[in-house]
Amino acid sequence: MHDKTLAQQAALLASGELKSRELVDHYLQRIERLNPALNAYLQVDAEGAREQAAKADDILQQGKGGPLTGIPIAHKDIFCTQGIKTTCGSRMLENFIAPYNATVVDKLNAAGVVTLGKANMDEFAMGSSNENSYFGAVANPWQHDRVPGGSSGGSAAVVAAQLASAATGTDTGGSIRQPAAFCGVTGIKPTYGRVSRYGMVAFASSLDQGGPMARTAEDCALLLQGMAGHDVRDATSSDVAVPNFSSQLNKDIKGLRIGVPEEYFAQGLDSAVADSVTEALAELERMGAILKTVSLPNQGLCVPAYYIIAPAEASSNLSRFDGVRFGHRCENPQDLEDLYKRSRGEGFGPEVKRRILIGAYTLSAGYYDAYYRKAQQVRQLVSNDFTAAFEEVDVIAGPTTPTTAFVRGEKTDDPIAMYLNDLFTVSANLSGLPGLSAPCGFVDGLPVGLQLVAPANEESLLLNVAHRYQSSTDWHLQSPATID
Repeated sequence: MHDKTLAQQAALLASGELKSRELVDHYLQRIERLNPALNAYLQVDAEGAREQAAKADDILQQGKGGPLTGIPIAHKDIFCTQGIKTTCGSRMLENFIAPYNATVVDKLNAAGVVTLGKANMDEFAMGSSNENSYFGAVANPWQHDRVPGGSSGGSAAVVAAQLASAATGTDTGGSIRQPAAFCGVTGIKPTYGRVSRYGMVAFASSLDQGGPMARTAEDCALLLQGMAGHDVRDATSSDVAVPNFSSQLNKDIKGLRIGVPEEYFAQGLDSAVADSVTEALAELERMGAILKTVSLPNQGLCVPAYYIIAPAEASSNLSRFDGVRFGHRCENPQDLEDLYKRSRGEGFGPEVKRRILIGAYTLSAGYYDAYYRKAQQVRQLVSNDFTAAFEEVDVIAGPTTPTTAFVRGEKTDDPIAMYLNDLFTVSANLSGLPGLSAPCGFVDGLPVGLQLVAPANEESLLLNVAHRYQSSTDWHLQSPATID
C-alpha cells in the first residue's frame, strides 16, 4: 500500500477496495519500524489518526468523500495542531500544545485527511539541513549519513521513506524545494499569499509560505487544492480564485517556452548535478518545449539580500518568546531582565540565536539604511529580473540545489557554506513567485532536483510541466533501499 501514490490510494479508497483504517494502521507499523533510524517524526498521534480514519471510512462508504478523504499525511511541526504538540523543533516550545488549528490544518481536516503526526524540522524553520532541531537531526532515507535538507527535512524524509502519503512543509528561502530535491520527492512553494499563514509559526513573515510535499506533481496538486484559498484571518492572504489544479495536469507542453538562466549554470554548481538537470531539460525539449537562454543578472545578490531580510524579520517575530506568556521559562529568575535573558538563552539554539543577532543588528539605528533598506532594494531588482524574463518565456528552469545531499556535520561549522545551499531557491521567495522541485536523476545514489519557477498564481502551469515530465520519466517513483 505504501508504494502507491496518493492519487492511486485515493482511487482505491473511493472504490472501496481499501479502507482508510487499513492504510493508517499500515503506515503506523512502518513508522514504528523505520522512524527510530530516521527521526523524521517528532510526534505520532496513533489514536487520533485511527479516529479520523474511522470517520473517513464512514464518509467514503456513503459515497460522499473527496479526493483526500482518508489519506494519511504528516504536518510539519510548525503548523499549530489542537491537542498535539507544536514544537517548531525548539526547546522553546518543547511542551507547547496549541489551543487551535492552523488554517492549513483546518482546511485539510475538512477535506478528510488523516493526521498521522508531526514532522521534525530545523528549529523555527532556520536551516538547510535539519541538523538544527533540538530533538536531533533527521537522516536522509537514501543514505542515512546524509542530511535530508531543511527546514522541511522531516516532511521530505517522511514522504521519501513512505511513512505517509504526503506531508505539509513551509518554504521561506527554499525549505520545501531544497529538501524535496535532496530526498527525491516533489514539492511546491505556492505564490506568496496562496496558502494561509494563520497558525503557521512565523519565521520571516514576508517570505514564509506553506505548501505540499509528495511523491508526484499529481499528488501535490491534490494536496494544494485542499490547502489553498483566501483566509480573512491572514492579512497577507491572497483573495484570488483557486483553480482546479488537477484538471489542468495533462495539457500539451508543445511550444512552451522554458527559460534557462545562464547564472544557474555558473560557478558553484556541481557538474554531475548540472548534467542531470541538462538531461531533464532535453527531455522537456523532446516533448515539444522550446528552451531559451535568459538572464537573471541580480541572481548573485539573492543570498546576501535574503540573509539580511529574513533574520531581520525573525528577530522581530521571535521577540514574543520571552518566558512570560508561553514557551520555555528559566528556573528561579532573579528579576525581569534575568528572566528574559536566561529563558531565551536556554530556549533557542545556536542558529536561531545567530539569526536573531544578525537581524537585530541590521535593524538597529545607524545600520538600517546600510543593510536592511539596501537589501529591500535588491529584492525589488530580483523581482524585476523575473518580470523581464517572463516577457520572453513561460517558465524558468534549472537546478534546485548546487549539490546533492551532503554528509551530516560537513557544514555545521561553516554557516556561509550552509547558506549557499539556498543559492537557486531564495529568489522565488524574494519575488513571491511559485516554485517547484521534481526529481530528475541521481548522482552516486543521491537524488537531484529540477526546479521550475512561474509567474505569480501560475501553480497550475508548474504542476502541469512537472506532471508531463513525470509521465515520461520514472525518477519520482524510485525508492530508497533502506525503507524496504
